[in-house]
Amino acid sequence: MNNWFTVKVKYTKQLENGTFKRVSEPYLLAAMTFTDAEARIYEELGSVIRGEFDVVGISRTEIHDIFAYEDAYTWYKAKISYEREDGEGEDAKKKKISQNFLVSAHSVKDAYERIRESLATLMIDYQIPAIIVSPIVDIFPPTENLDREISRTPMEKTESTPAPKGKVFSAPGSDVDDEDLGDDEEEIVDEDEMEEEEDNDDESVLEDDFSDED
Repeated sequence: MNNWFTVKVKYTKQLENGTFKRVSEPYLLAAMTFTDAEARIYEELGSVIRGEFDVVGISRTEIHDIFAYEDAYTWYKAKISYEREDGEGEDAKKKKISQNFLVSAHSVKDAYERIRESLATLMIDYQIPAIIVSPIVDIFPPTENLDREISRTPMEKTESTPAPKGKVFSAPGSDVDDEDLGDDEEEIVDEDEMEEEEDNDDESVLEDDFSDED
């Protein structure tokens, strides 16, 4: 069963002006375990990043669905909330449910519109209390080969292709409904490495008072 993991890697990156800088970048990928997440990131980035890179943090990340549009490369995290009745009859109580979604878009407004478009078939009344820019650099969705633990079984290299507009990435087993859904339930980090993180690793919070009223 696959889950979403955020894996942070540190390496020396060549900037546009030709200079080199030590940076930390987070990637989101589907894997079965923490061990498999680490194995997969080395496999995915081994031919992309020049030189050596270190994995400085791995955390399990609860994402309900990911909506990928091929015309945008910035990821936005949208939190939606709705109420659900627990129990039956007089004992029924309303419970607030929160879920996180990722969508590629050009702006907060564009992300809001795309989330609304993607959830158009959702037969419940929901709100979008917040949309934030995510620092995620790239996403490696589930593949058929991830049905087994890639760290223990050799896996042929496959070329990744851009996701078509509006494609949905889901990792079965990663969906969680909770009253207060956190980003990272479990985390493995290298404390010495993480102390030297760059300031640009932090998410830029852009909350909008969007309402669901037409």
